[in-house]
Amino acid sequence: MATYESLIKITGAVGDLVFYNLNGKNVVRKKSGFNKTAFKKSPTYEKVRQNSSEFGHCSKIGKIIRSTLELYIKEAGDPLLYQKFAKVMTMIKDLDMISGRGKRTVENGLETKEGRKLLREFQLGMIPTVSDCIRIEDQVLYKNDDCIADKAVVLTMKLDSENYSTEYAEEIINWNQQQQKPFKKYFSENDLLLYFVVLKNDHDKITHMGFV
Repeated sequence: MATYESLIKITGAVGDLVFYNLNGKNVVRKKSGFNKTAFKKSPTYEKVRQNSSEFGHCSKIGKIIRSTLELYIKEAGDPLLYQKFAKVMTMIKDLDMISGRGKRTVENGLETKEGRKLLREFQLGMIPTVSDCIRIEDQVLYKNDDCIADKAVVLTMKLDSENYSTEYAEEIINWNQQQQKPFKKYFSENDLLLYFVVLKNDHDKITHMGFV
């Protein structure tokens, strides 16, 4: 990009040059070599196409999960949550070792131990995660001895990454001095299920929330 001085003001393209005004200065630059047809078909852009495809996939998956959790995400009050969640979706997608580049998915990444760990450790705003407070085994929610909570909301989410949709069911659990509570099974074991738990005190204030 370069500036130029001329008695004649030029705006637009002339040959391979493009003239325009930027912040009060006359600027000239060469035309971009980008071509949509070449981007779609040229081997030169293959890696760019692969990255673009995976980025779009991660963005869509992140959006449908965030939409499902919208009520609780508002409580987090984190204006940068979108960017942070998109980043963790990408990190989980990178753990897909069975698909080729350009076709890696968040779903396959979540099938790994590392992928689930990344999701469990994701914190919404300043609200602590539940990863060190509770665990789920065989449709039973276990609360650690040092975890203070009077109520739990268990959200079971069925993730469909092919159609970019979710189905979910919520169940409210009152502890009543107990350290473990069973909860309902809503979907098939063959489905990709995510468990999101919100812990509340006796004033109905959220103390912890996150994926389990």
